[in-house]
Amino acid sequence: MVDLAEKEMDNPTFRSDTVLSDVHLHCPSKRHFMVRLNAVGQPVFLSYFKLLWSTEDLASGKHVREITTGREDQCRSGDELCDKDRSNVEEEGELNSEGVEALLDDDGDLEVVRRPRSASDLQAEDLLRDIVCPVILMKGKEDAFEDEEQECTCNDVVKIEHTMATPLEDVGKQVWRAAFLLADHILFKRDTFRGCSVLELGGGTGIASIIMGTVAKRVYCTDVGEDLLAMCEQNVALNKQLMEPGGGEIKVKELDWLKDEFCTDPEAPYSWSEEEIADLLDHCSVIMAADVFYDDDLTDALFRTLYRITHNLRNSCTVYLALEKRLNFTLRHMDITCEAYSHFRNTLNDLENLQDGKMKYTVEPIKLDFCQFLVYERIEQL
Repeated sequence: MVDLAEKEMDNPTFRSDTVLSDVHLHCPSKRHFMVRLNAVGQPVFLSYFKLLWSTEDLASGKHVREITTGREDQCRSGDELCDKDRSNVEEEGELNSEGVEALLDDDGDLEVVRRPRSASDLQAEDLLRDIVCPVILMKGKEDAFEDEEQECTCNDVVKIEHTMATPLEDVGKQVWRAAFLLADHILFKRDTFRGCSVLELGGGTGIASIIMGTVAKRVYCTDVGEDLLAMCEQNVALNKQLMEPGGGEIKVKELDWLKDEFCTDPEAPYSWSEEEIADLLDHCSVIMAADVFYDDDLTDALFRTLYRITHNLRNSCTVYLALEKRLNFTLRHMDITCEAYSHFRNTLNDLENLQDGKMKYTVEPIKLDFCQFLVYERIEQL
């Protein structure tokens, strides 16, 4: 099976219904190893995503607290640091996890130290992004992971198993930019989420829940499909060292938006116990979802689920929704449109205007002028 996958990856072909995320292409200086074939025969890769602050700094709040506490309105747009905070960082001369003094560029952004570029890299200097080719992990070459482990420490990377191209129904197995955007916001406002009980809808590979687990008390990461949930659970295990300092806990559970009840069948994998349901409804104060608005029917189902769960919560909660506005030219409109985004906004407006005598929903946009903590391409469509 591995030989077949290797042959296929040498000459990859994509069907018309294949969906490809480009997040894994924007992972500078890192290789990607195929670690196995999943239950449906899709190659599963392991990627390392760089954290721009070490875990110790995130836990203690040395750097970011200076940026956020009581001075959010003084920050300028474009991911710049406040003038006062920039001077604080320069005066302290803190060292990052690699022992190199953290430097800021002319715009105030953190400069990430990278390994020297090779000759092949220099030839591609005119390209918009670094070329990163998948490396197939062959039998007898398991020691290749040792080189990767030496390049990155346990507390400054997030390790994610994922696929690279799937049919539309399996897109949760890929990594998407909006999940990184949500992770950035969590790290930037981590005092807001510290000690919270959190529910993620459509958690996919689990990266947003993993980052939330570094500050929250308990995270219920939910999705549907045993194969996907097993991948998510594996990613949680791969990153347990990130959550240990704060004592956070992540529980991977099934939550089907097309059903009205939690799955409580004790024979079903990733089902809920009555105690877990009670804990969620009694303590959940944050719900989040990233890049789940690409199909109108699923968008409707998610909002129905959101309405049902929030109605049963003991306390009020805040819902964080992150997505990428994907523009497409359609023959039906003969124009560039984003129908999935338009349907999402219309449904969101309906929820805000809903009057049922019990619940009131208030929608507020979040400015994207917060710092970037993960290496990915933050585009304007996020």
